Amino acid sequence: MCRVSTDPPTPPPVPVLPPLTGPPPPGSRTVRTDDGVDLHVEVDGADGAPLTVVLSHGFTARLAEWELQRAALRPRVRLVLWDQRGHGRSASTPLPDATIDRTGRDLGQVLDAVVPTGPVVLAGHSMGGMSIMALARQRPELFGDRVVGVFLLATSAGGLVETGVLGRLVELIRWLRLLPLYLRGLQLVAPLLEHFRRRDSRFGRWFTRRLLFGNRADADPVAVRVVQGLLEETPFPVSAAFYATFLDHDESASLPVLGRVPVTVVAATHDRLTPVEHGRRLAADIGRSAELVVVPGAGHSVNLTRTEIVDRALLDLLDRVDAARRRAG
Repeated sequence: MCRVSTDPPTPPPVPVLPPLTGPPPPGSRTVRTDDGVDLHVEVDGADGAPLTVVLSHGFTARLAEWELQRAALRPRVRLVLWDQRGHGRSASTPLPDATIDRTGRDLGQVLDAVVPTGPVVLAGHSMGGMSIMALARQRPELFGDRVVGVFLLATSAGGLVETGVLGRLVELIRWLRLLPLYLRGLQLVAPLLEHFRRRDSRFGRWFTRRLLFGNRADADPVAVRVVQGLLEETPFPVSAAFYATFLDHDESASLPVLGRVPVTVVAATHDRLTPVEHGRRLAADIGRSAELVVVPGAGHSVNLTRTEIVDRALLDLLDRVDAARRRAG
């Protein structure tokens, strides 16, 4: 089912993001992965709630990007939020391990450590959604039993770079097997790249506005600056290393697994990173269990600029999950 939001764009509250520096907030813990990377995890929400929602953030962001949704969900469910490797408070990652396949395994290990029992809804924005799809491919037995719902926000199952000059270049890199050489070179020049990087620049704001926001009504200048600051916290070498995995990203095999549970796909019409066509295709390939919500005028940061729509879509998914669990007995 496809639902196009007809709500007029109203300015949402600009989130005041908790600082990255200083001691971790209450409810924090560390999950060490099987390859020795420490992941920062925060637990919040209703104590003793029968359902847990695990929120996975997007590329070059951190768990704070869910701050507004966190407030909407907190009274109803137990919340688990985590910083993906190399992002936020989590430890840095060896650059060859900056892959969607690895973040899918990380998500599974967060579940094992922090939500070992009980039903779970997984929510992911952009790269966070890709991590969920990778987990579905790696551990399909979780879906339908432990994982009872999935929320995919501004994300894609693959094919982000398929056409044009860049697409042909990517195909050449794949054919020549040059990705390991690229990552090795990146490791060598990483300190230099980070040393000369300029943050909070006017060009950075233009770039953030262009890629992360939609039409003119979508781009509040204060919100643009908040998102710019959030994205510029991630070290450039980590960003560049993860970018390589997006070029080769294909999780289409995981979609029948997601089809076992209620799924909501949210896509924005002006998203330049994961275009709305990817959301439509994602929902169609998942099948009858998927509901598609299309948000006109919004861009990739739709959870910050169309907060009410995203919050409502999340809460509606929880209602669908509750109804499905009641039907199952």
